[in-house]
Amino acid sequence: SNGATLTNGILSLAPANETNSGVVTYLSQTFGGKKTFADSAVAKGFRATDSLTTKGFRATGTATANSFVKTGGTSSQILMADGSTTTISTIASSTPVAMPTIQIGNQLWSKENLDVSFYRNGDEIPYVDNATAWAQLTTGAWCYYNNDPANGEKYGKLYNWYAVNDARGLAPQGWHIPSDAEWTILTTKLGVSPGGKMKTAGTTNWTTPNTGATNSSGFAGLPGGCRTNDGTFYYIGYYGYWWSSTENVTTNAWYRYLNFNYSFVVRDIYTKSLGFSVRCVRD
Repeated sequence: SNGATLTNGILSLAPANETNSGVVTYLSQTFGGKKTFADSAVAKGFRATDSLTTKGFRATGTATANSFVKTGGTSSQILMADGSTTTISTIASSTPVAMPTIQIGNQLWSKENLDVSFYRNGDEIPYVDNATAWAQLTTGAWCYYNNDPANGEKYGKLYNWYAVNDARGLAPQGWHIPSDAEWTILTTKLGVSPGGKMKTAGTTNWTTPNTGATNSSGFAGLPGGCRTNDGTFYYIGYYGYWWSSTENVTTNAWYRYLNFNYSFVVRDIYTKSLGFSVRCVRD
């Protein structure tokens, strides 16, 4: 939507933002369905499936045909934010998605936290806001910090590790969730004080003193906080947590976190039921 392009076999999506207030859907995987149009034309966005119908589309929690500005159209059309359509005939489920990217060493990292509500195969990832229900999960789910969509606009979604590990694919086509080893490659490449090089600078987002923060790597790490294994939310503004795809033991997996008060990166393990942010690495 809003200028989707296909170049050298890679689909570039223009994500929703404060200006276009749109939603972005690639095949059946929706990116950041957190914005709607003031005129209630909630489905102005990107479609590349069979007839601009409702499969996989998420806007305001509903998916009905009358949400669409255009309900006609033909296969592989893109519905633009102004209601017009265009066609990229070669879009397919194997087409890699180009998200905002930063190269660090030989790795290509997504520059923003993941914000998808569907697995790669089109199945919906459950949204779980209830603390008791979250604590009992053994399957994939997501939430916003404090169940507040405004936090999702800034920090993306929080996912449990079961979503990270789901065979249906949490990462968009052409991407994967970084392994523990890939996180180590990143921090090793950054050398001394890697955490400072990964955090956004200043104290607009991070709590004072935000020690050593320069964002010289371009990673743009934000303190999105976490959801604990009892369903409670903690540490927004103080800590940023990101899953790896690597299991430690049956109940635990590896992750990384950044802190407002120091400039290094912490490697740790915790229970898979926690809700953390997610970044992706290009295949």
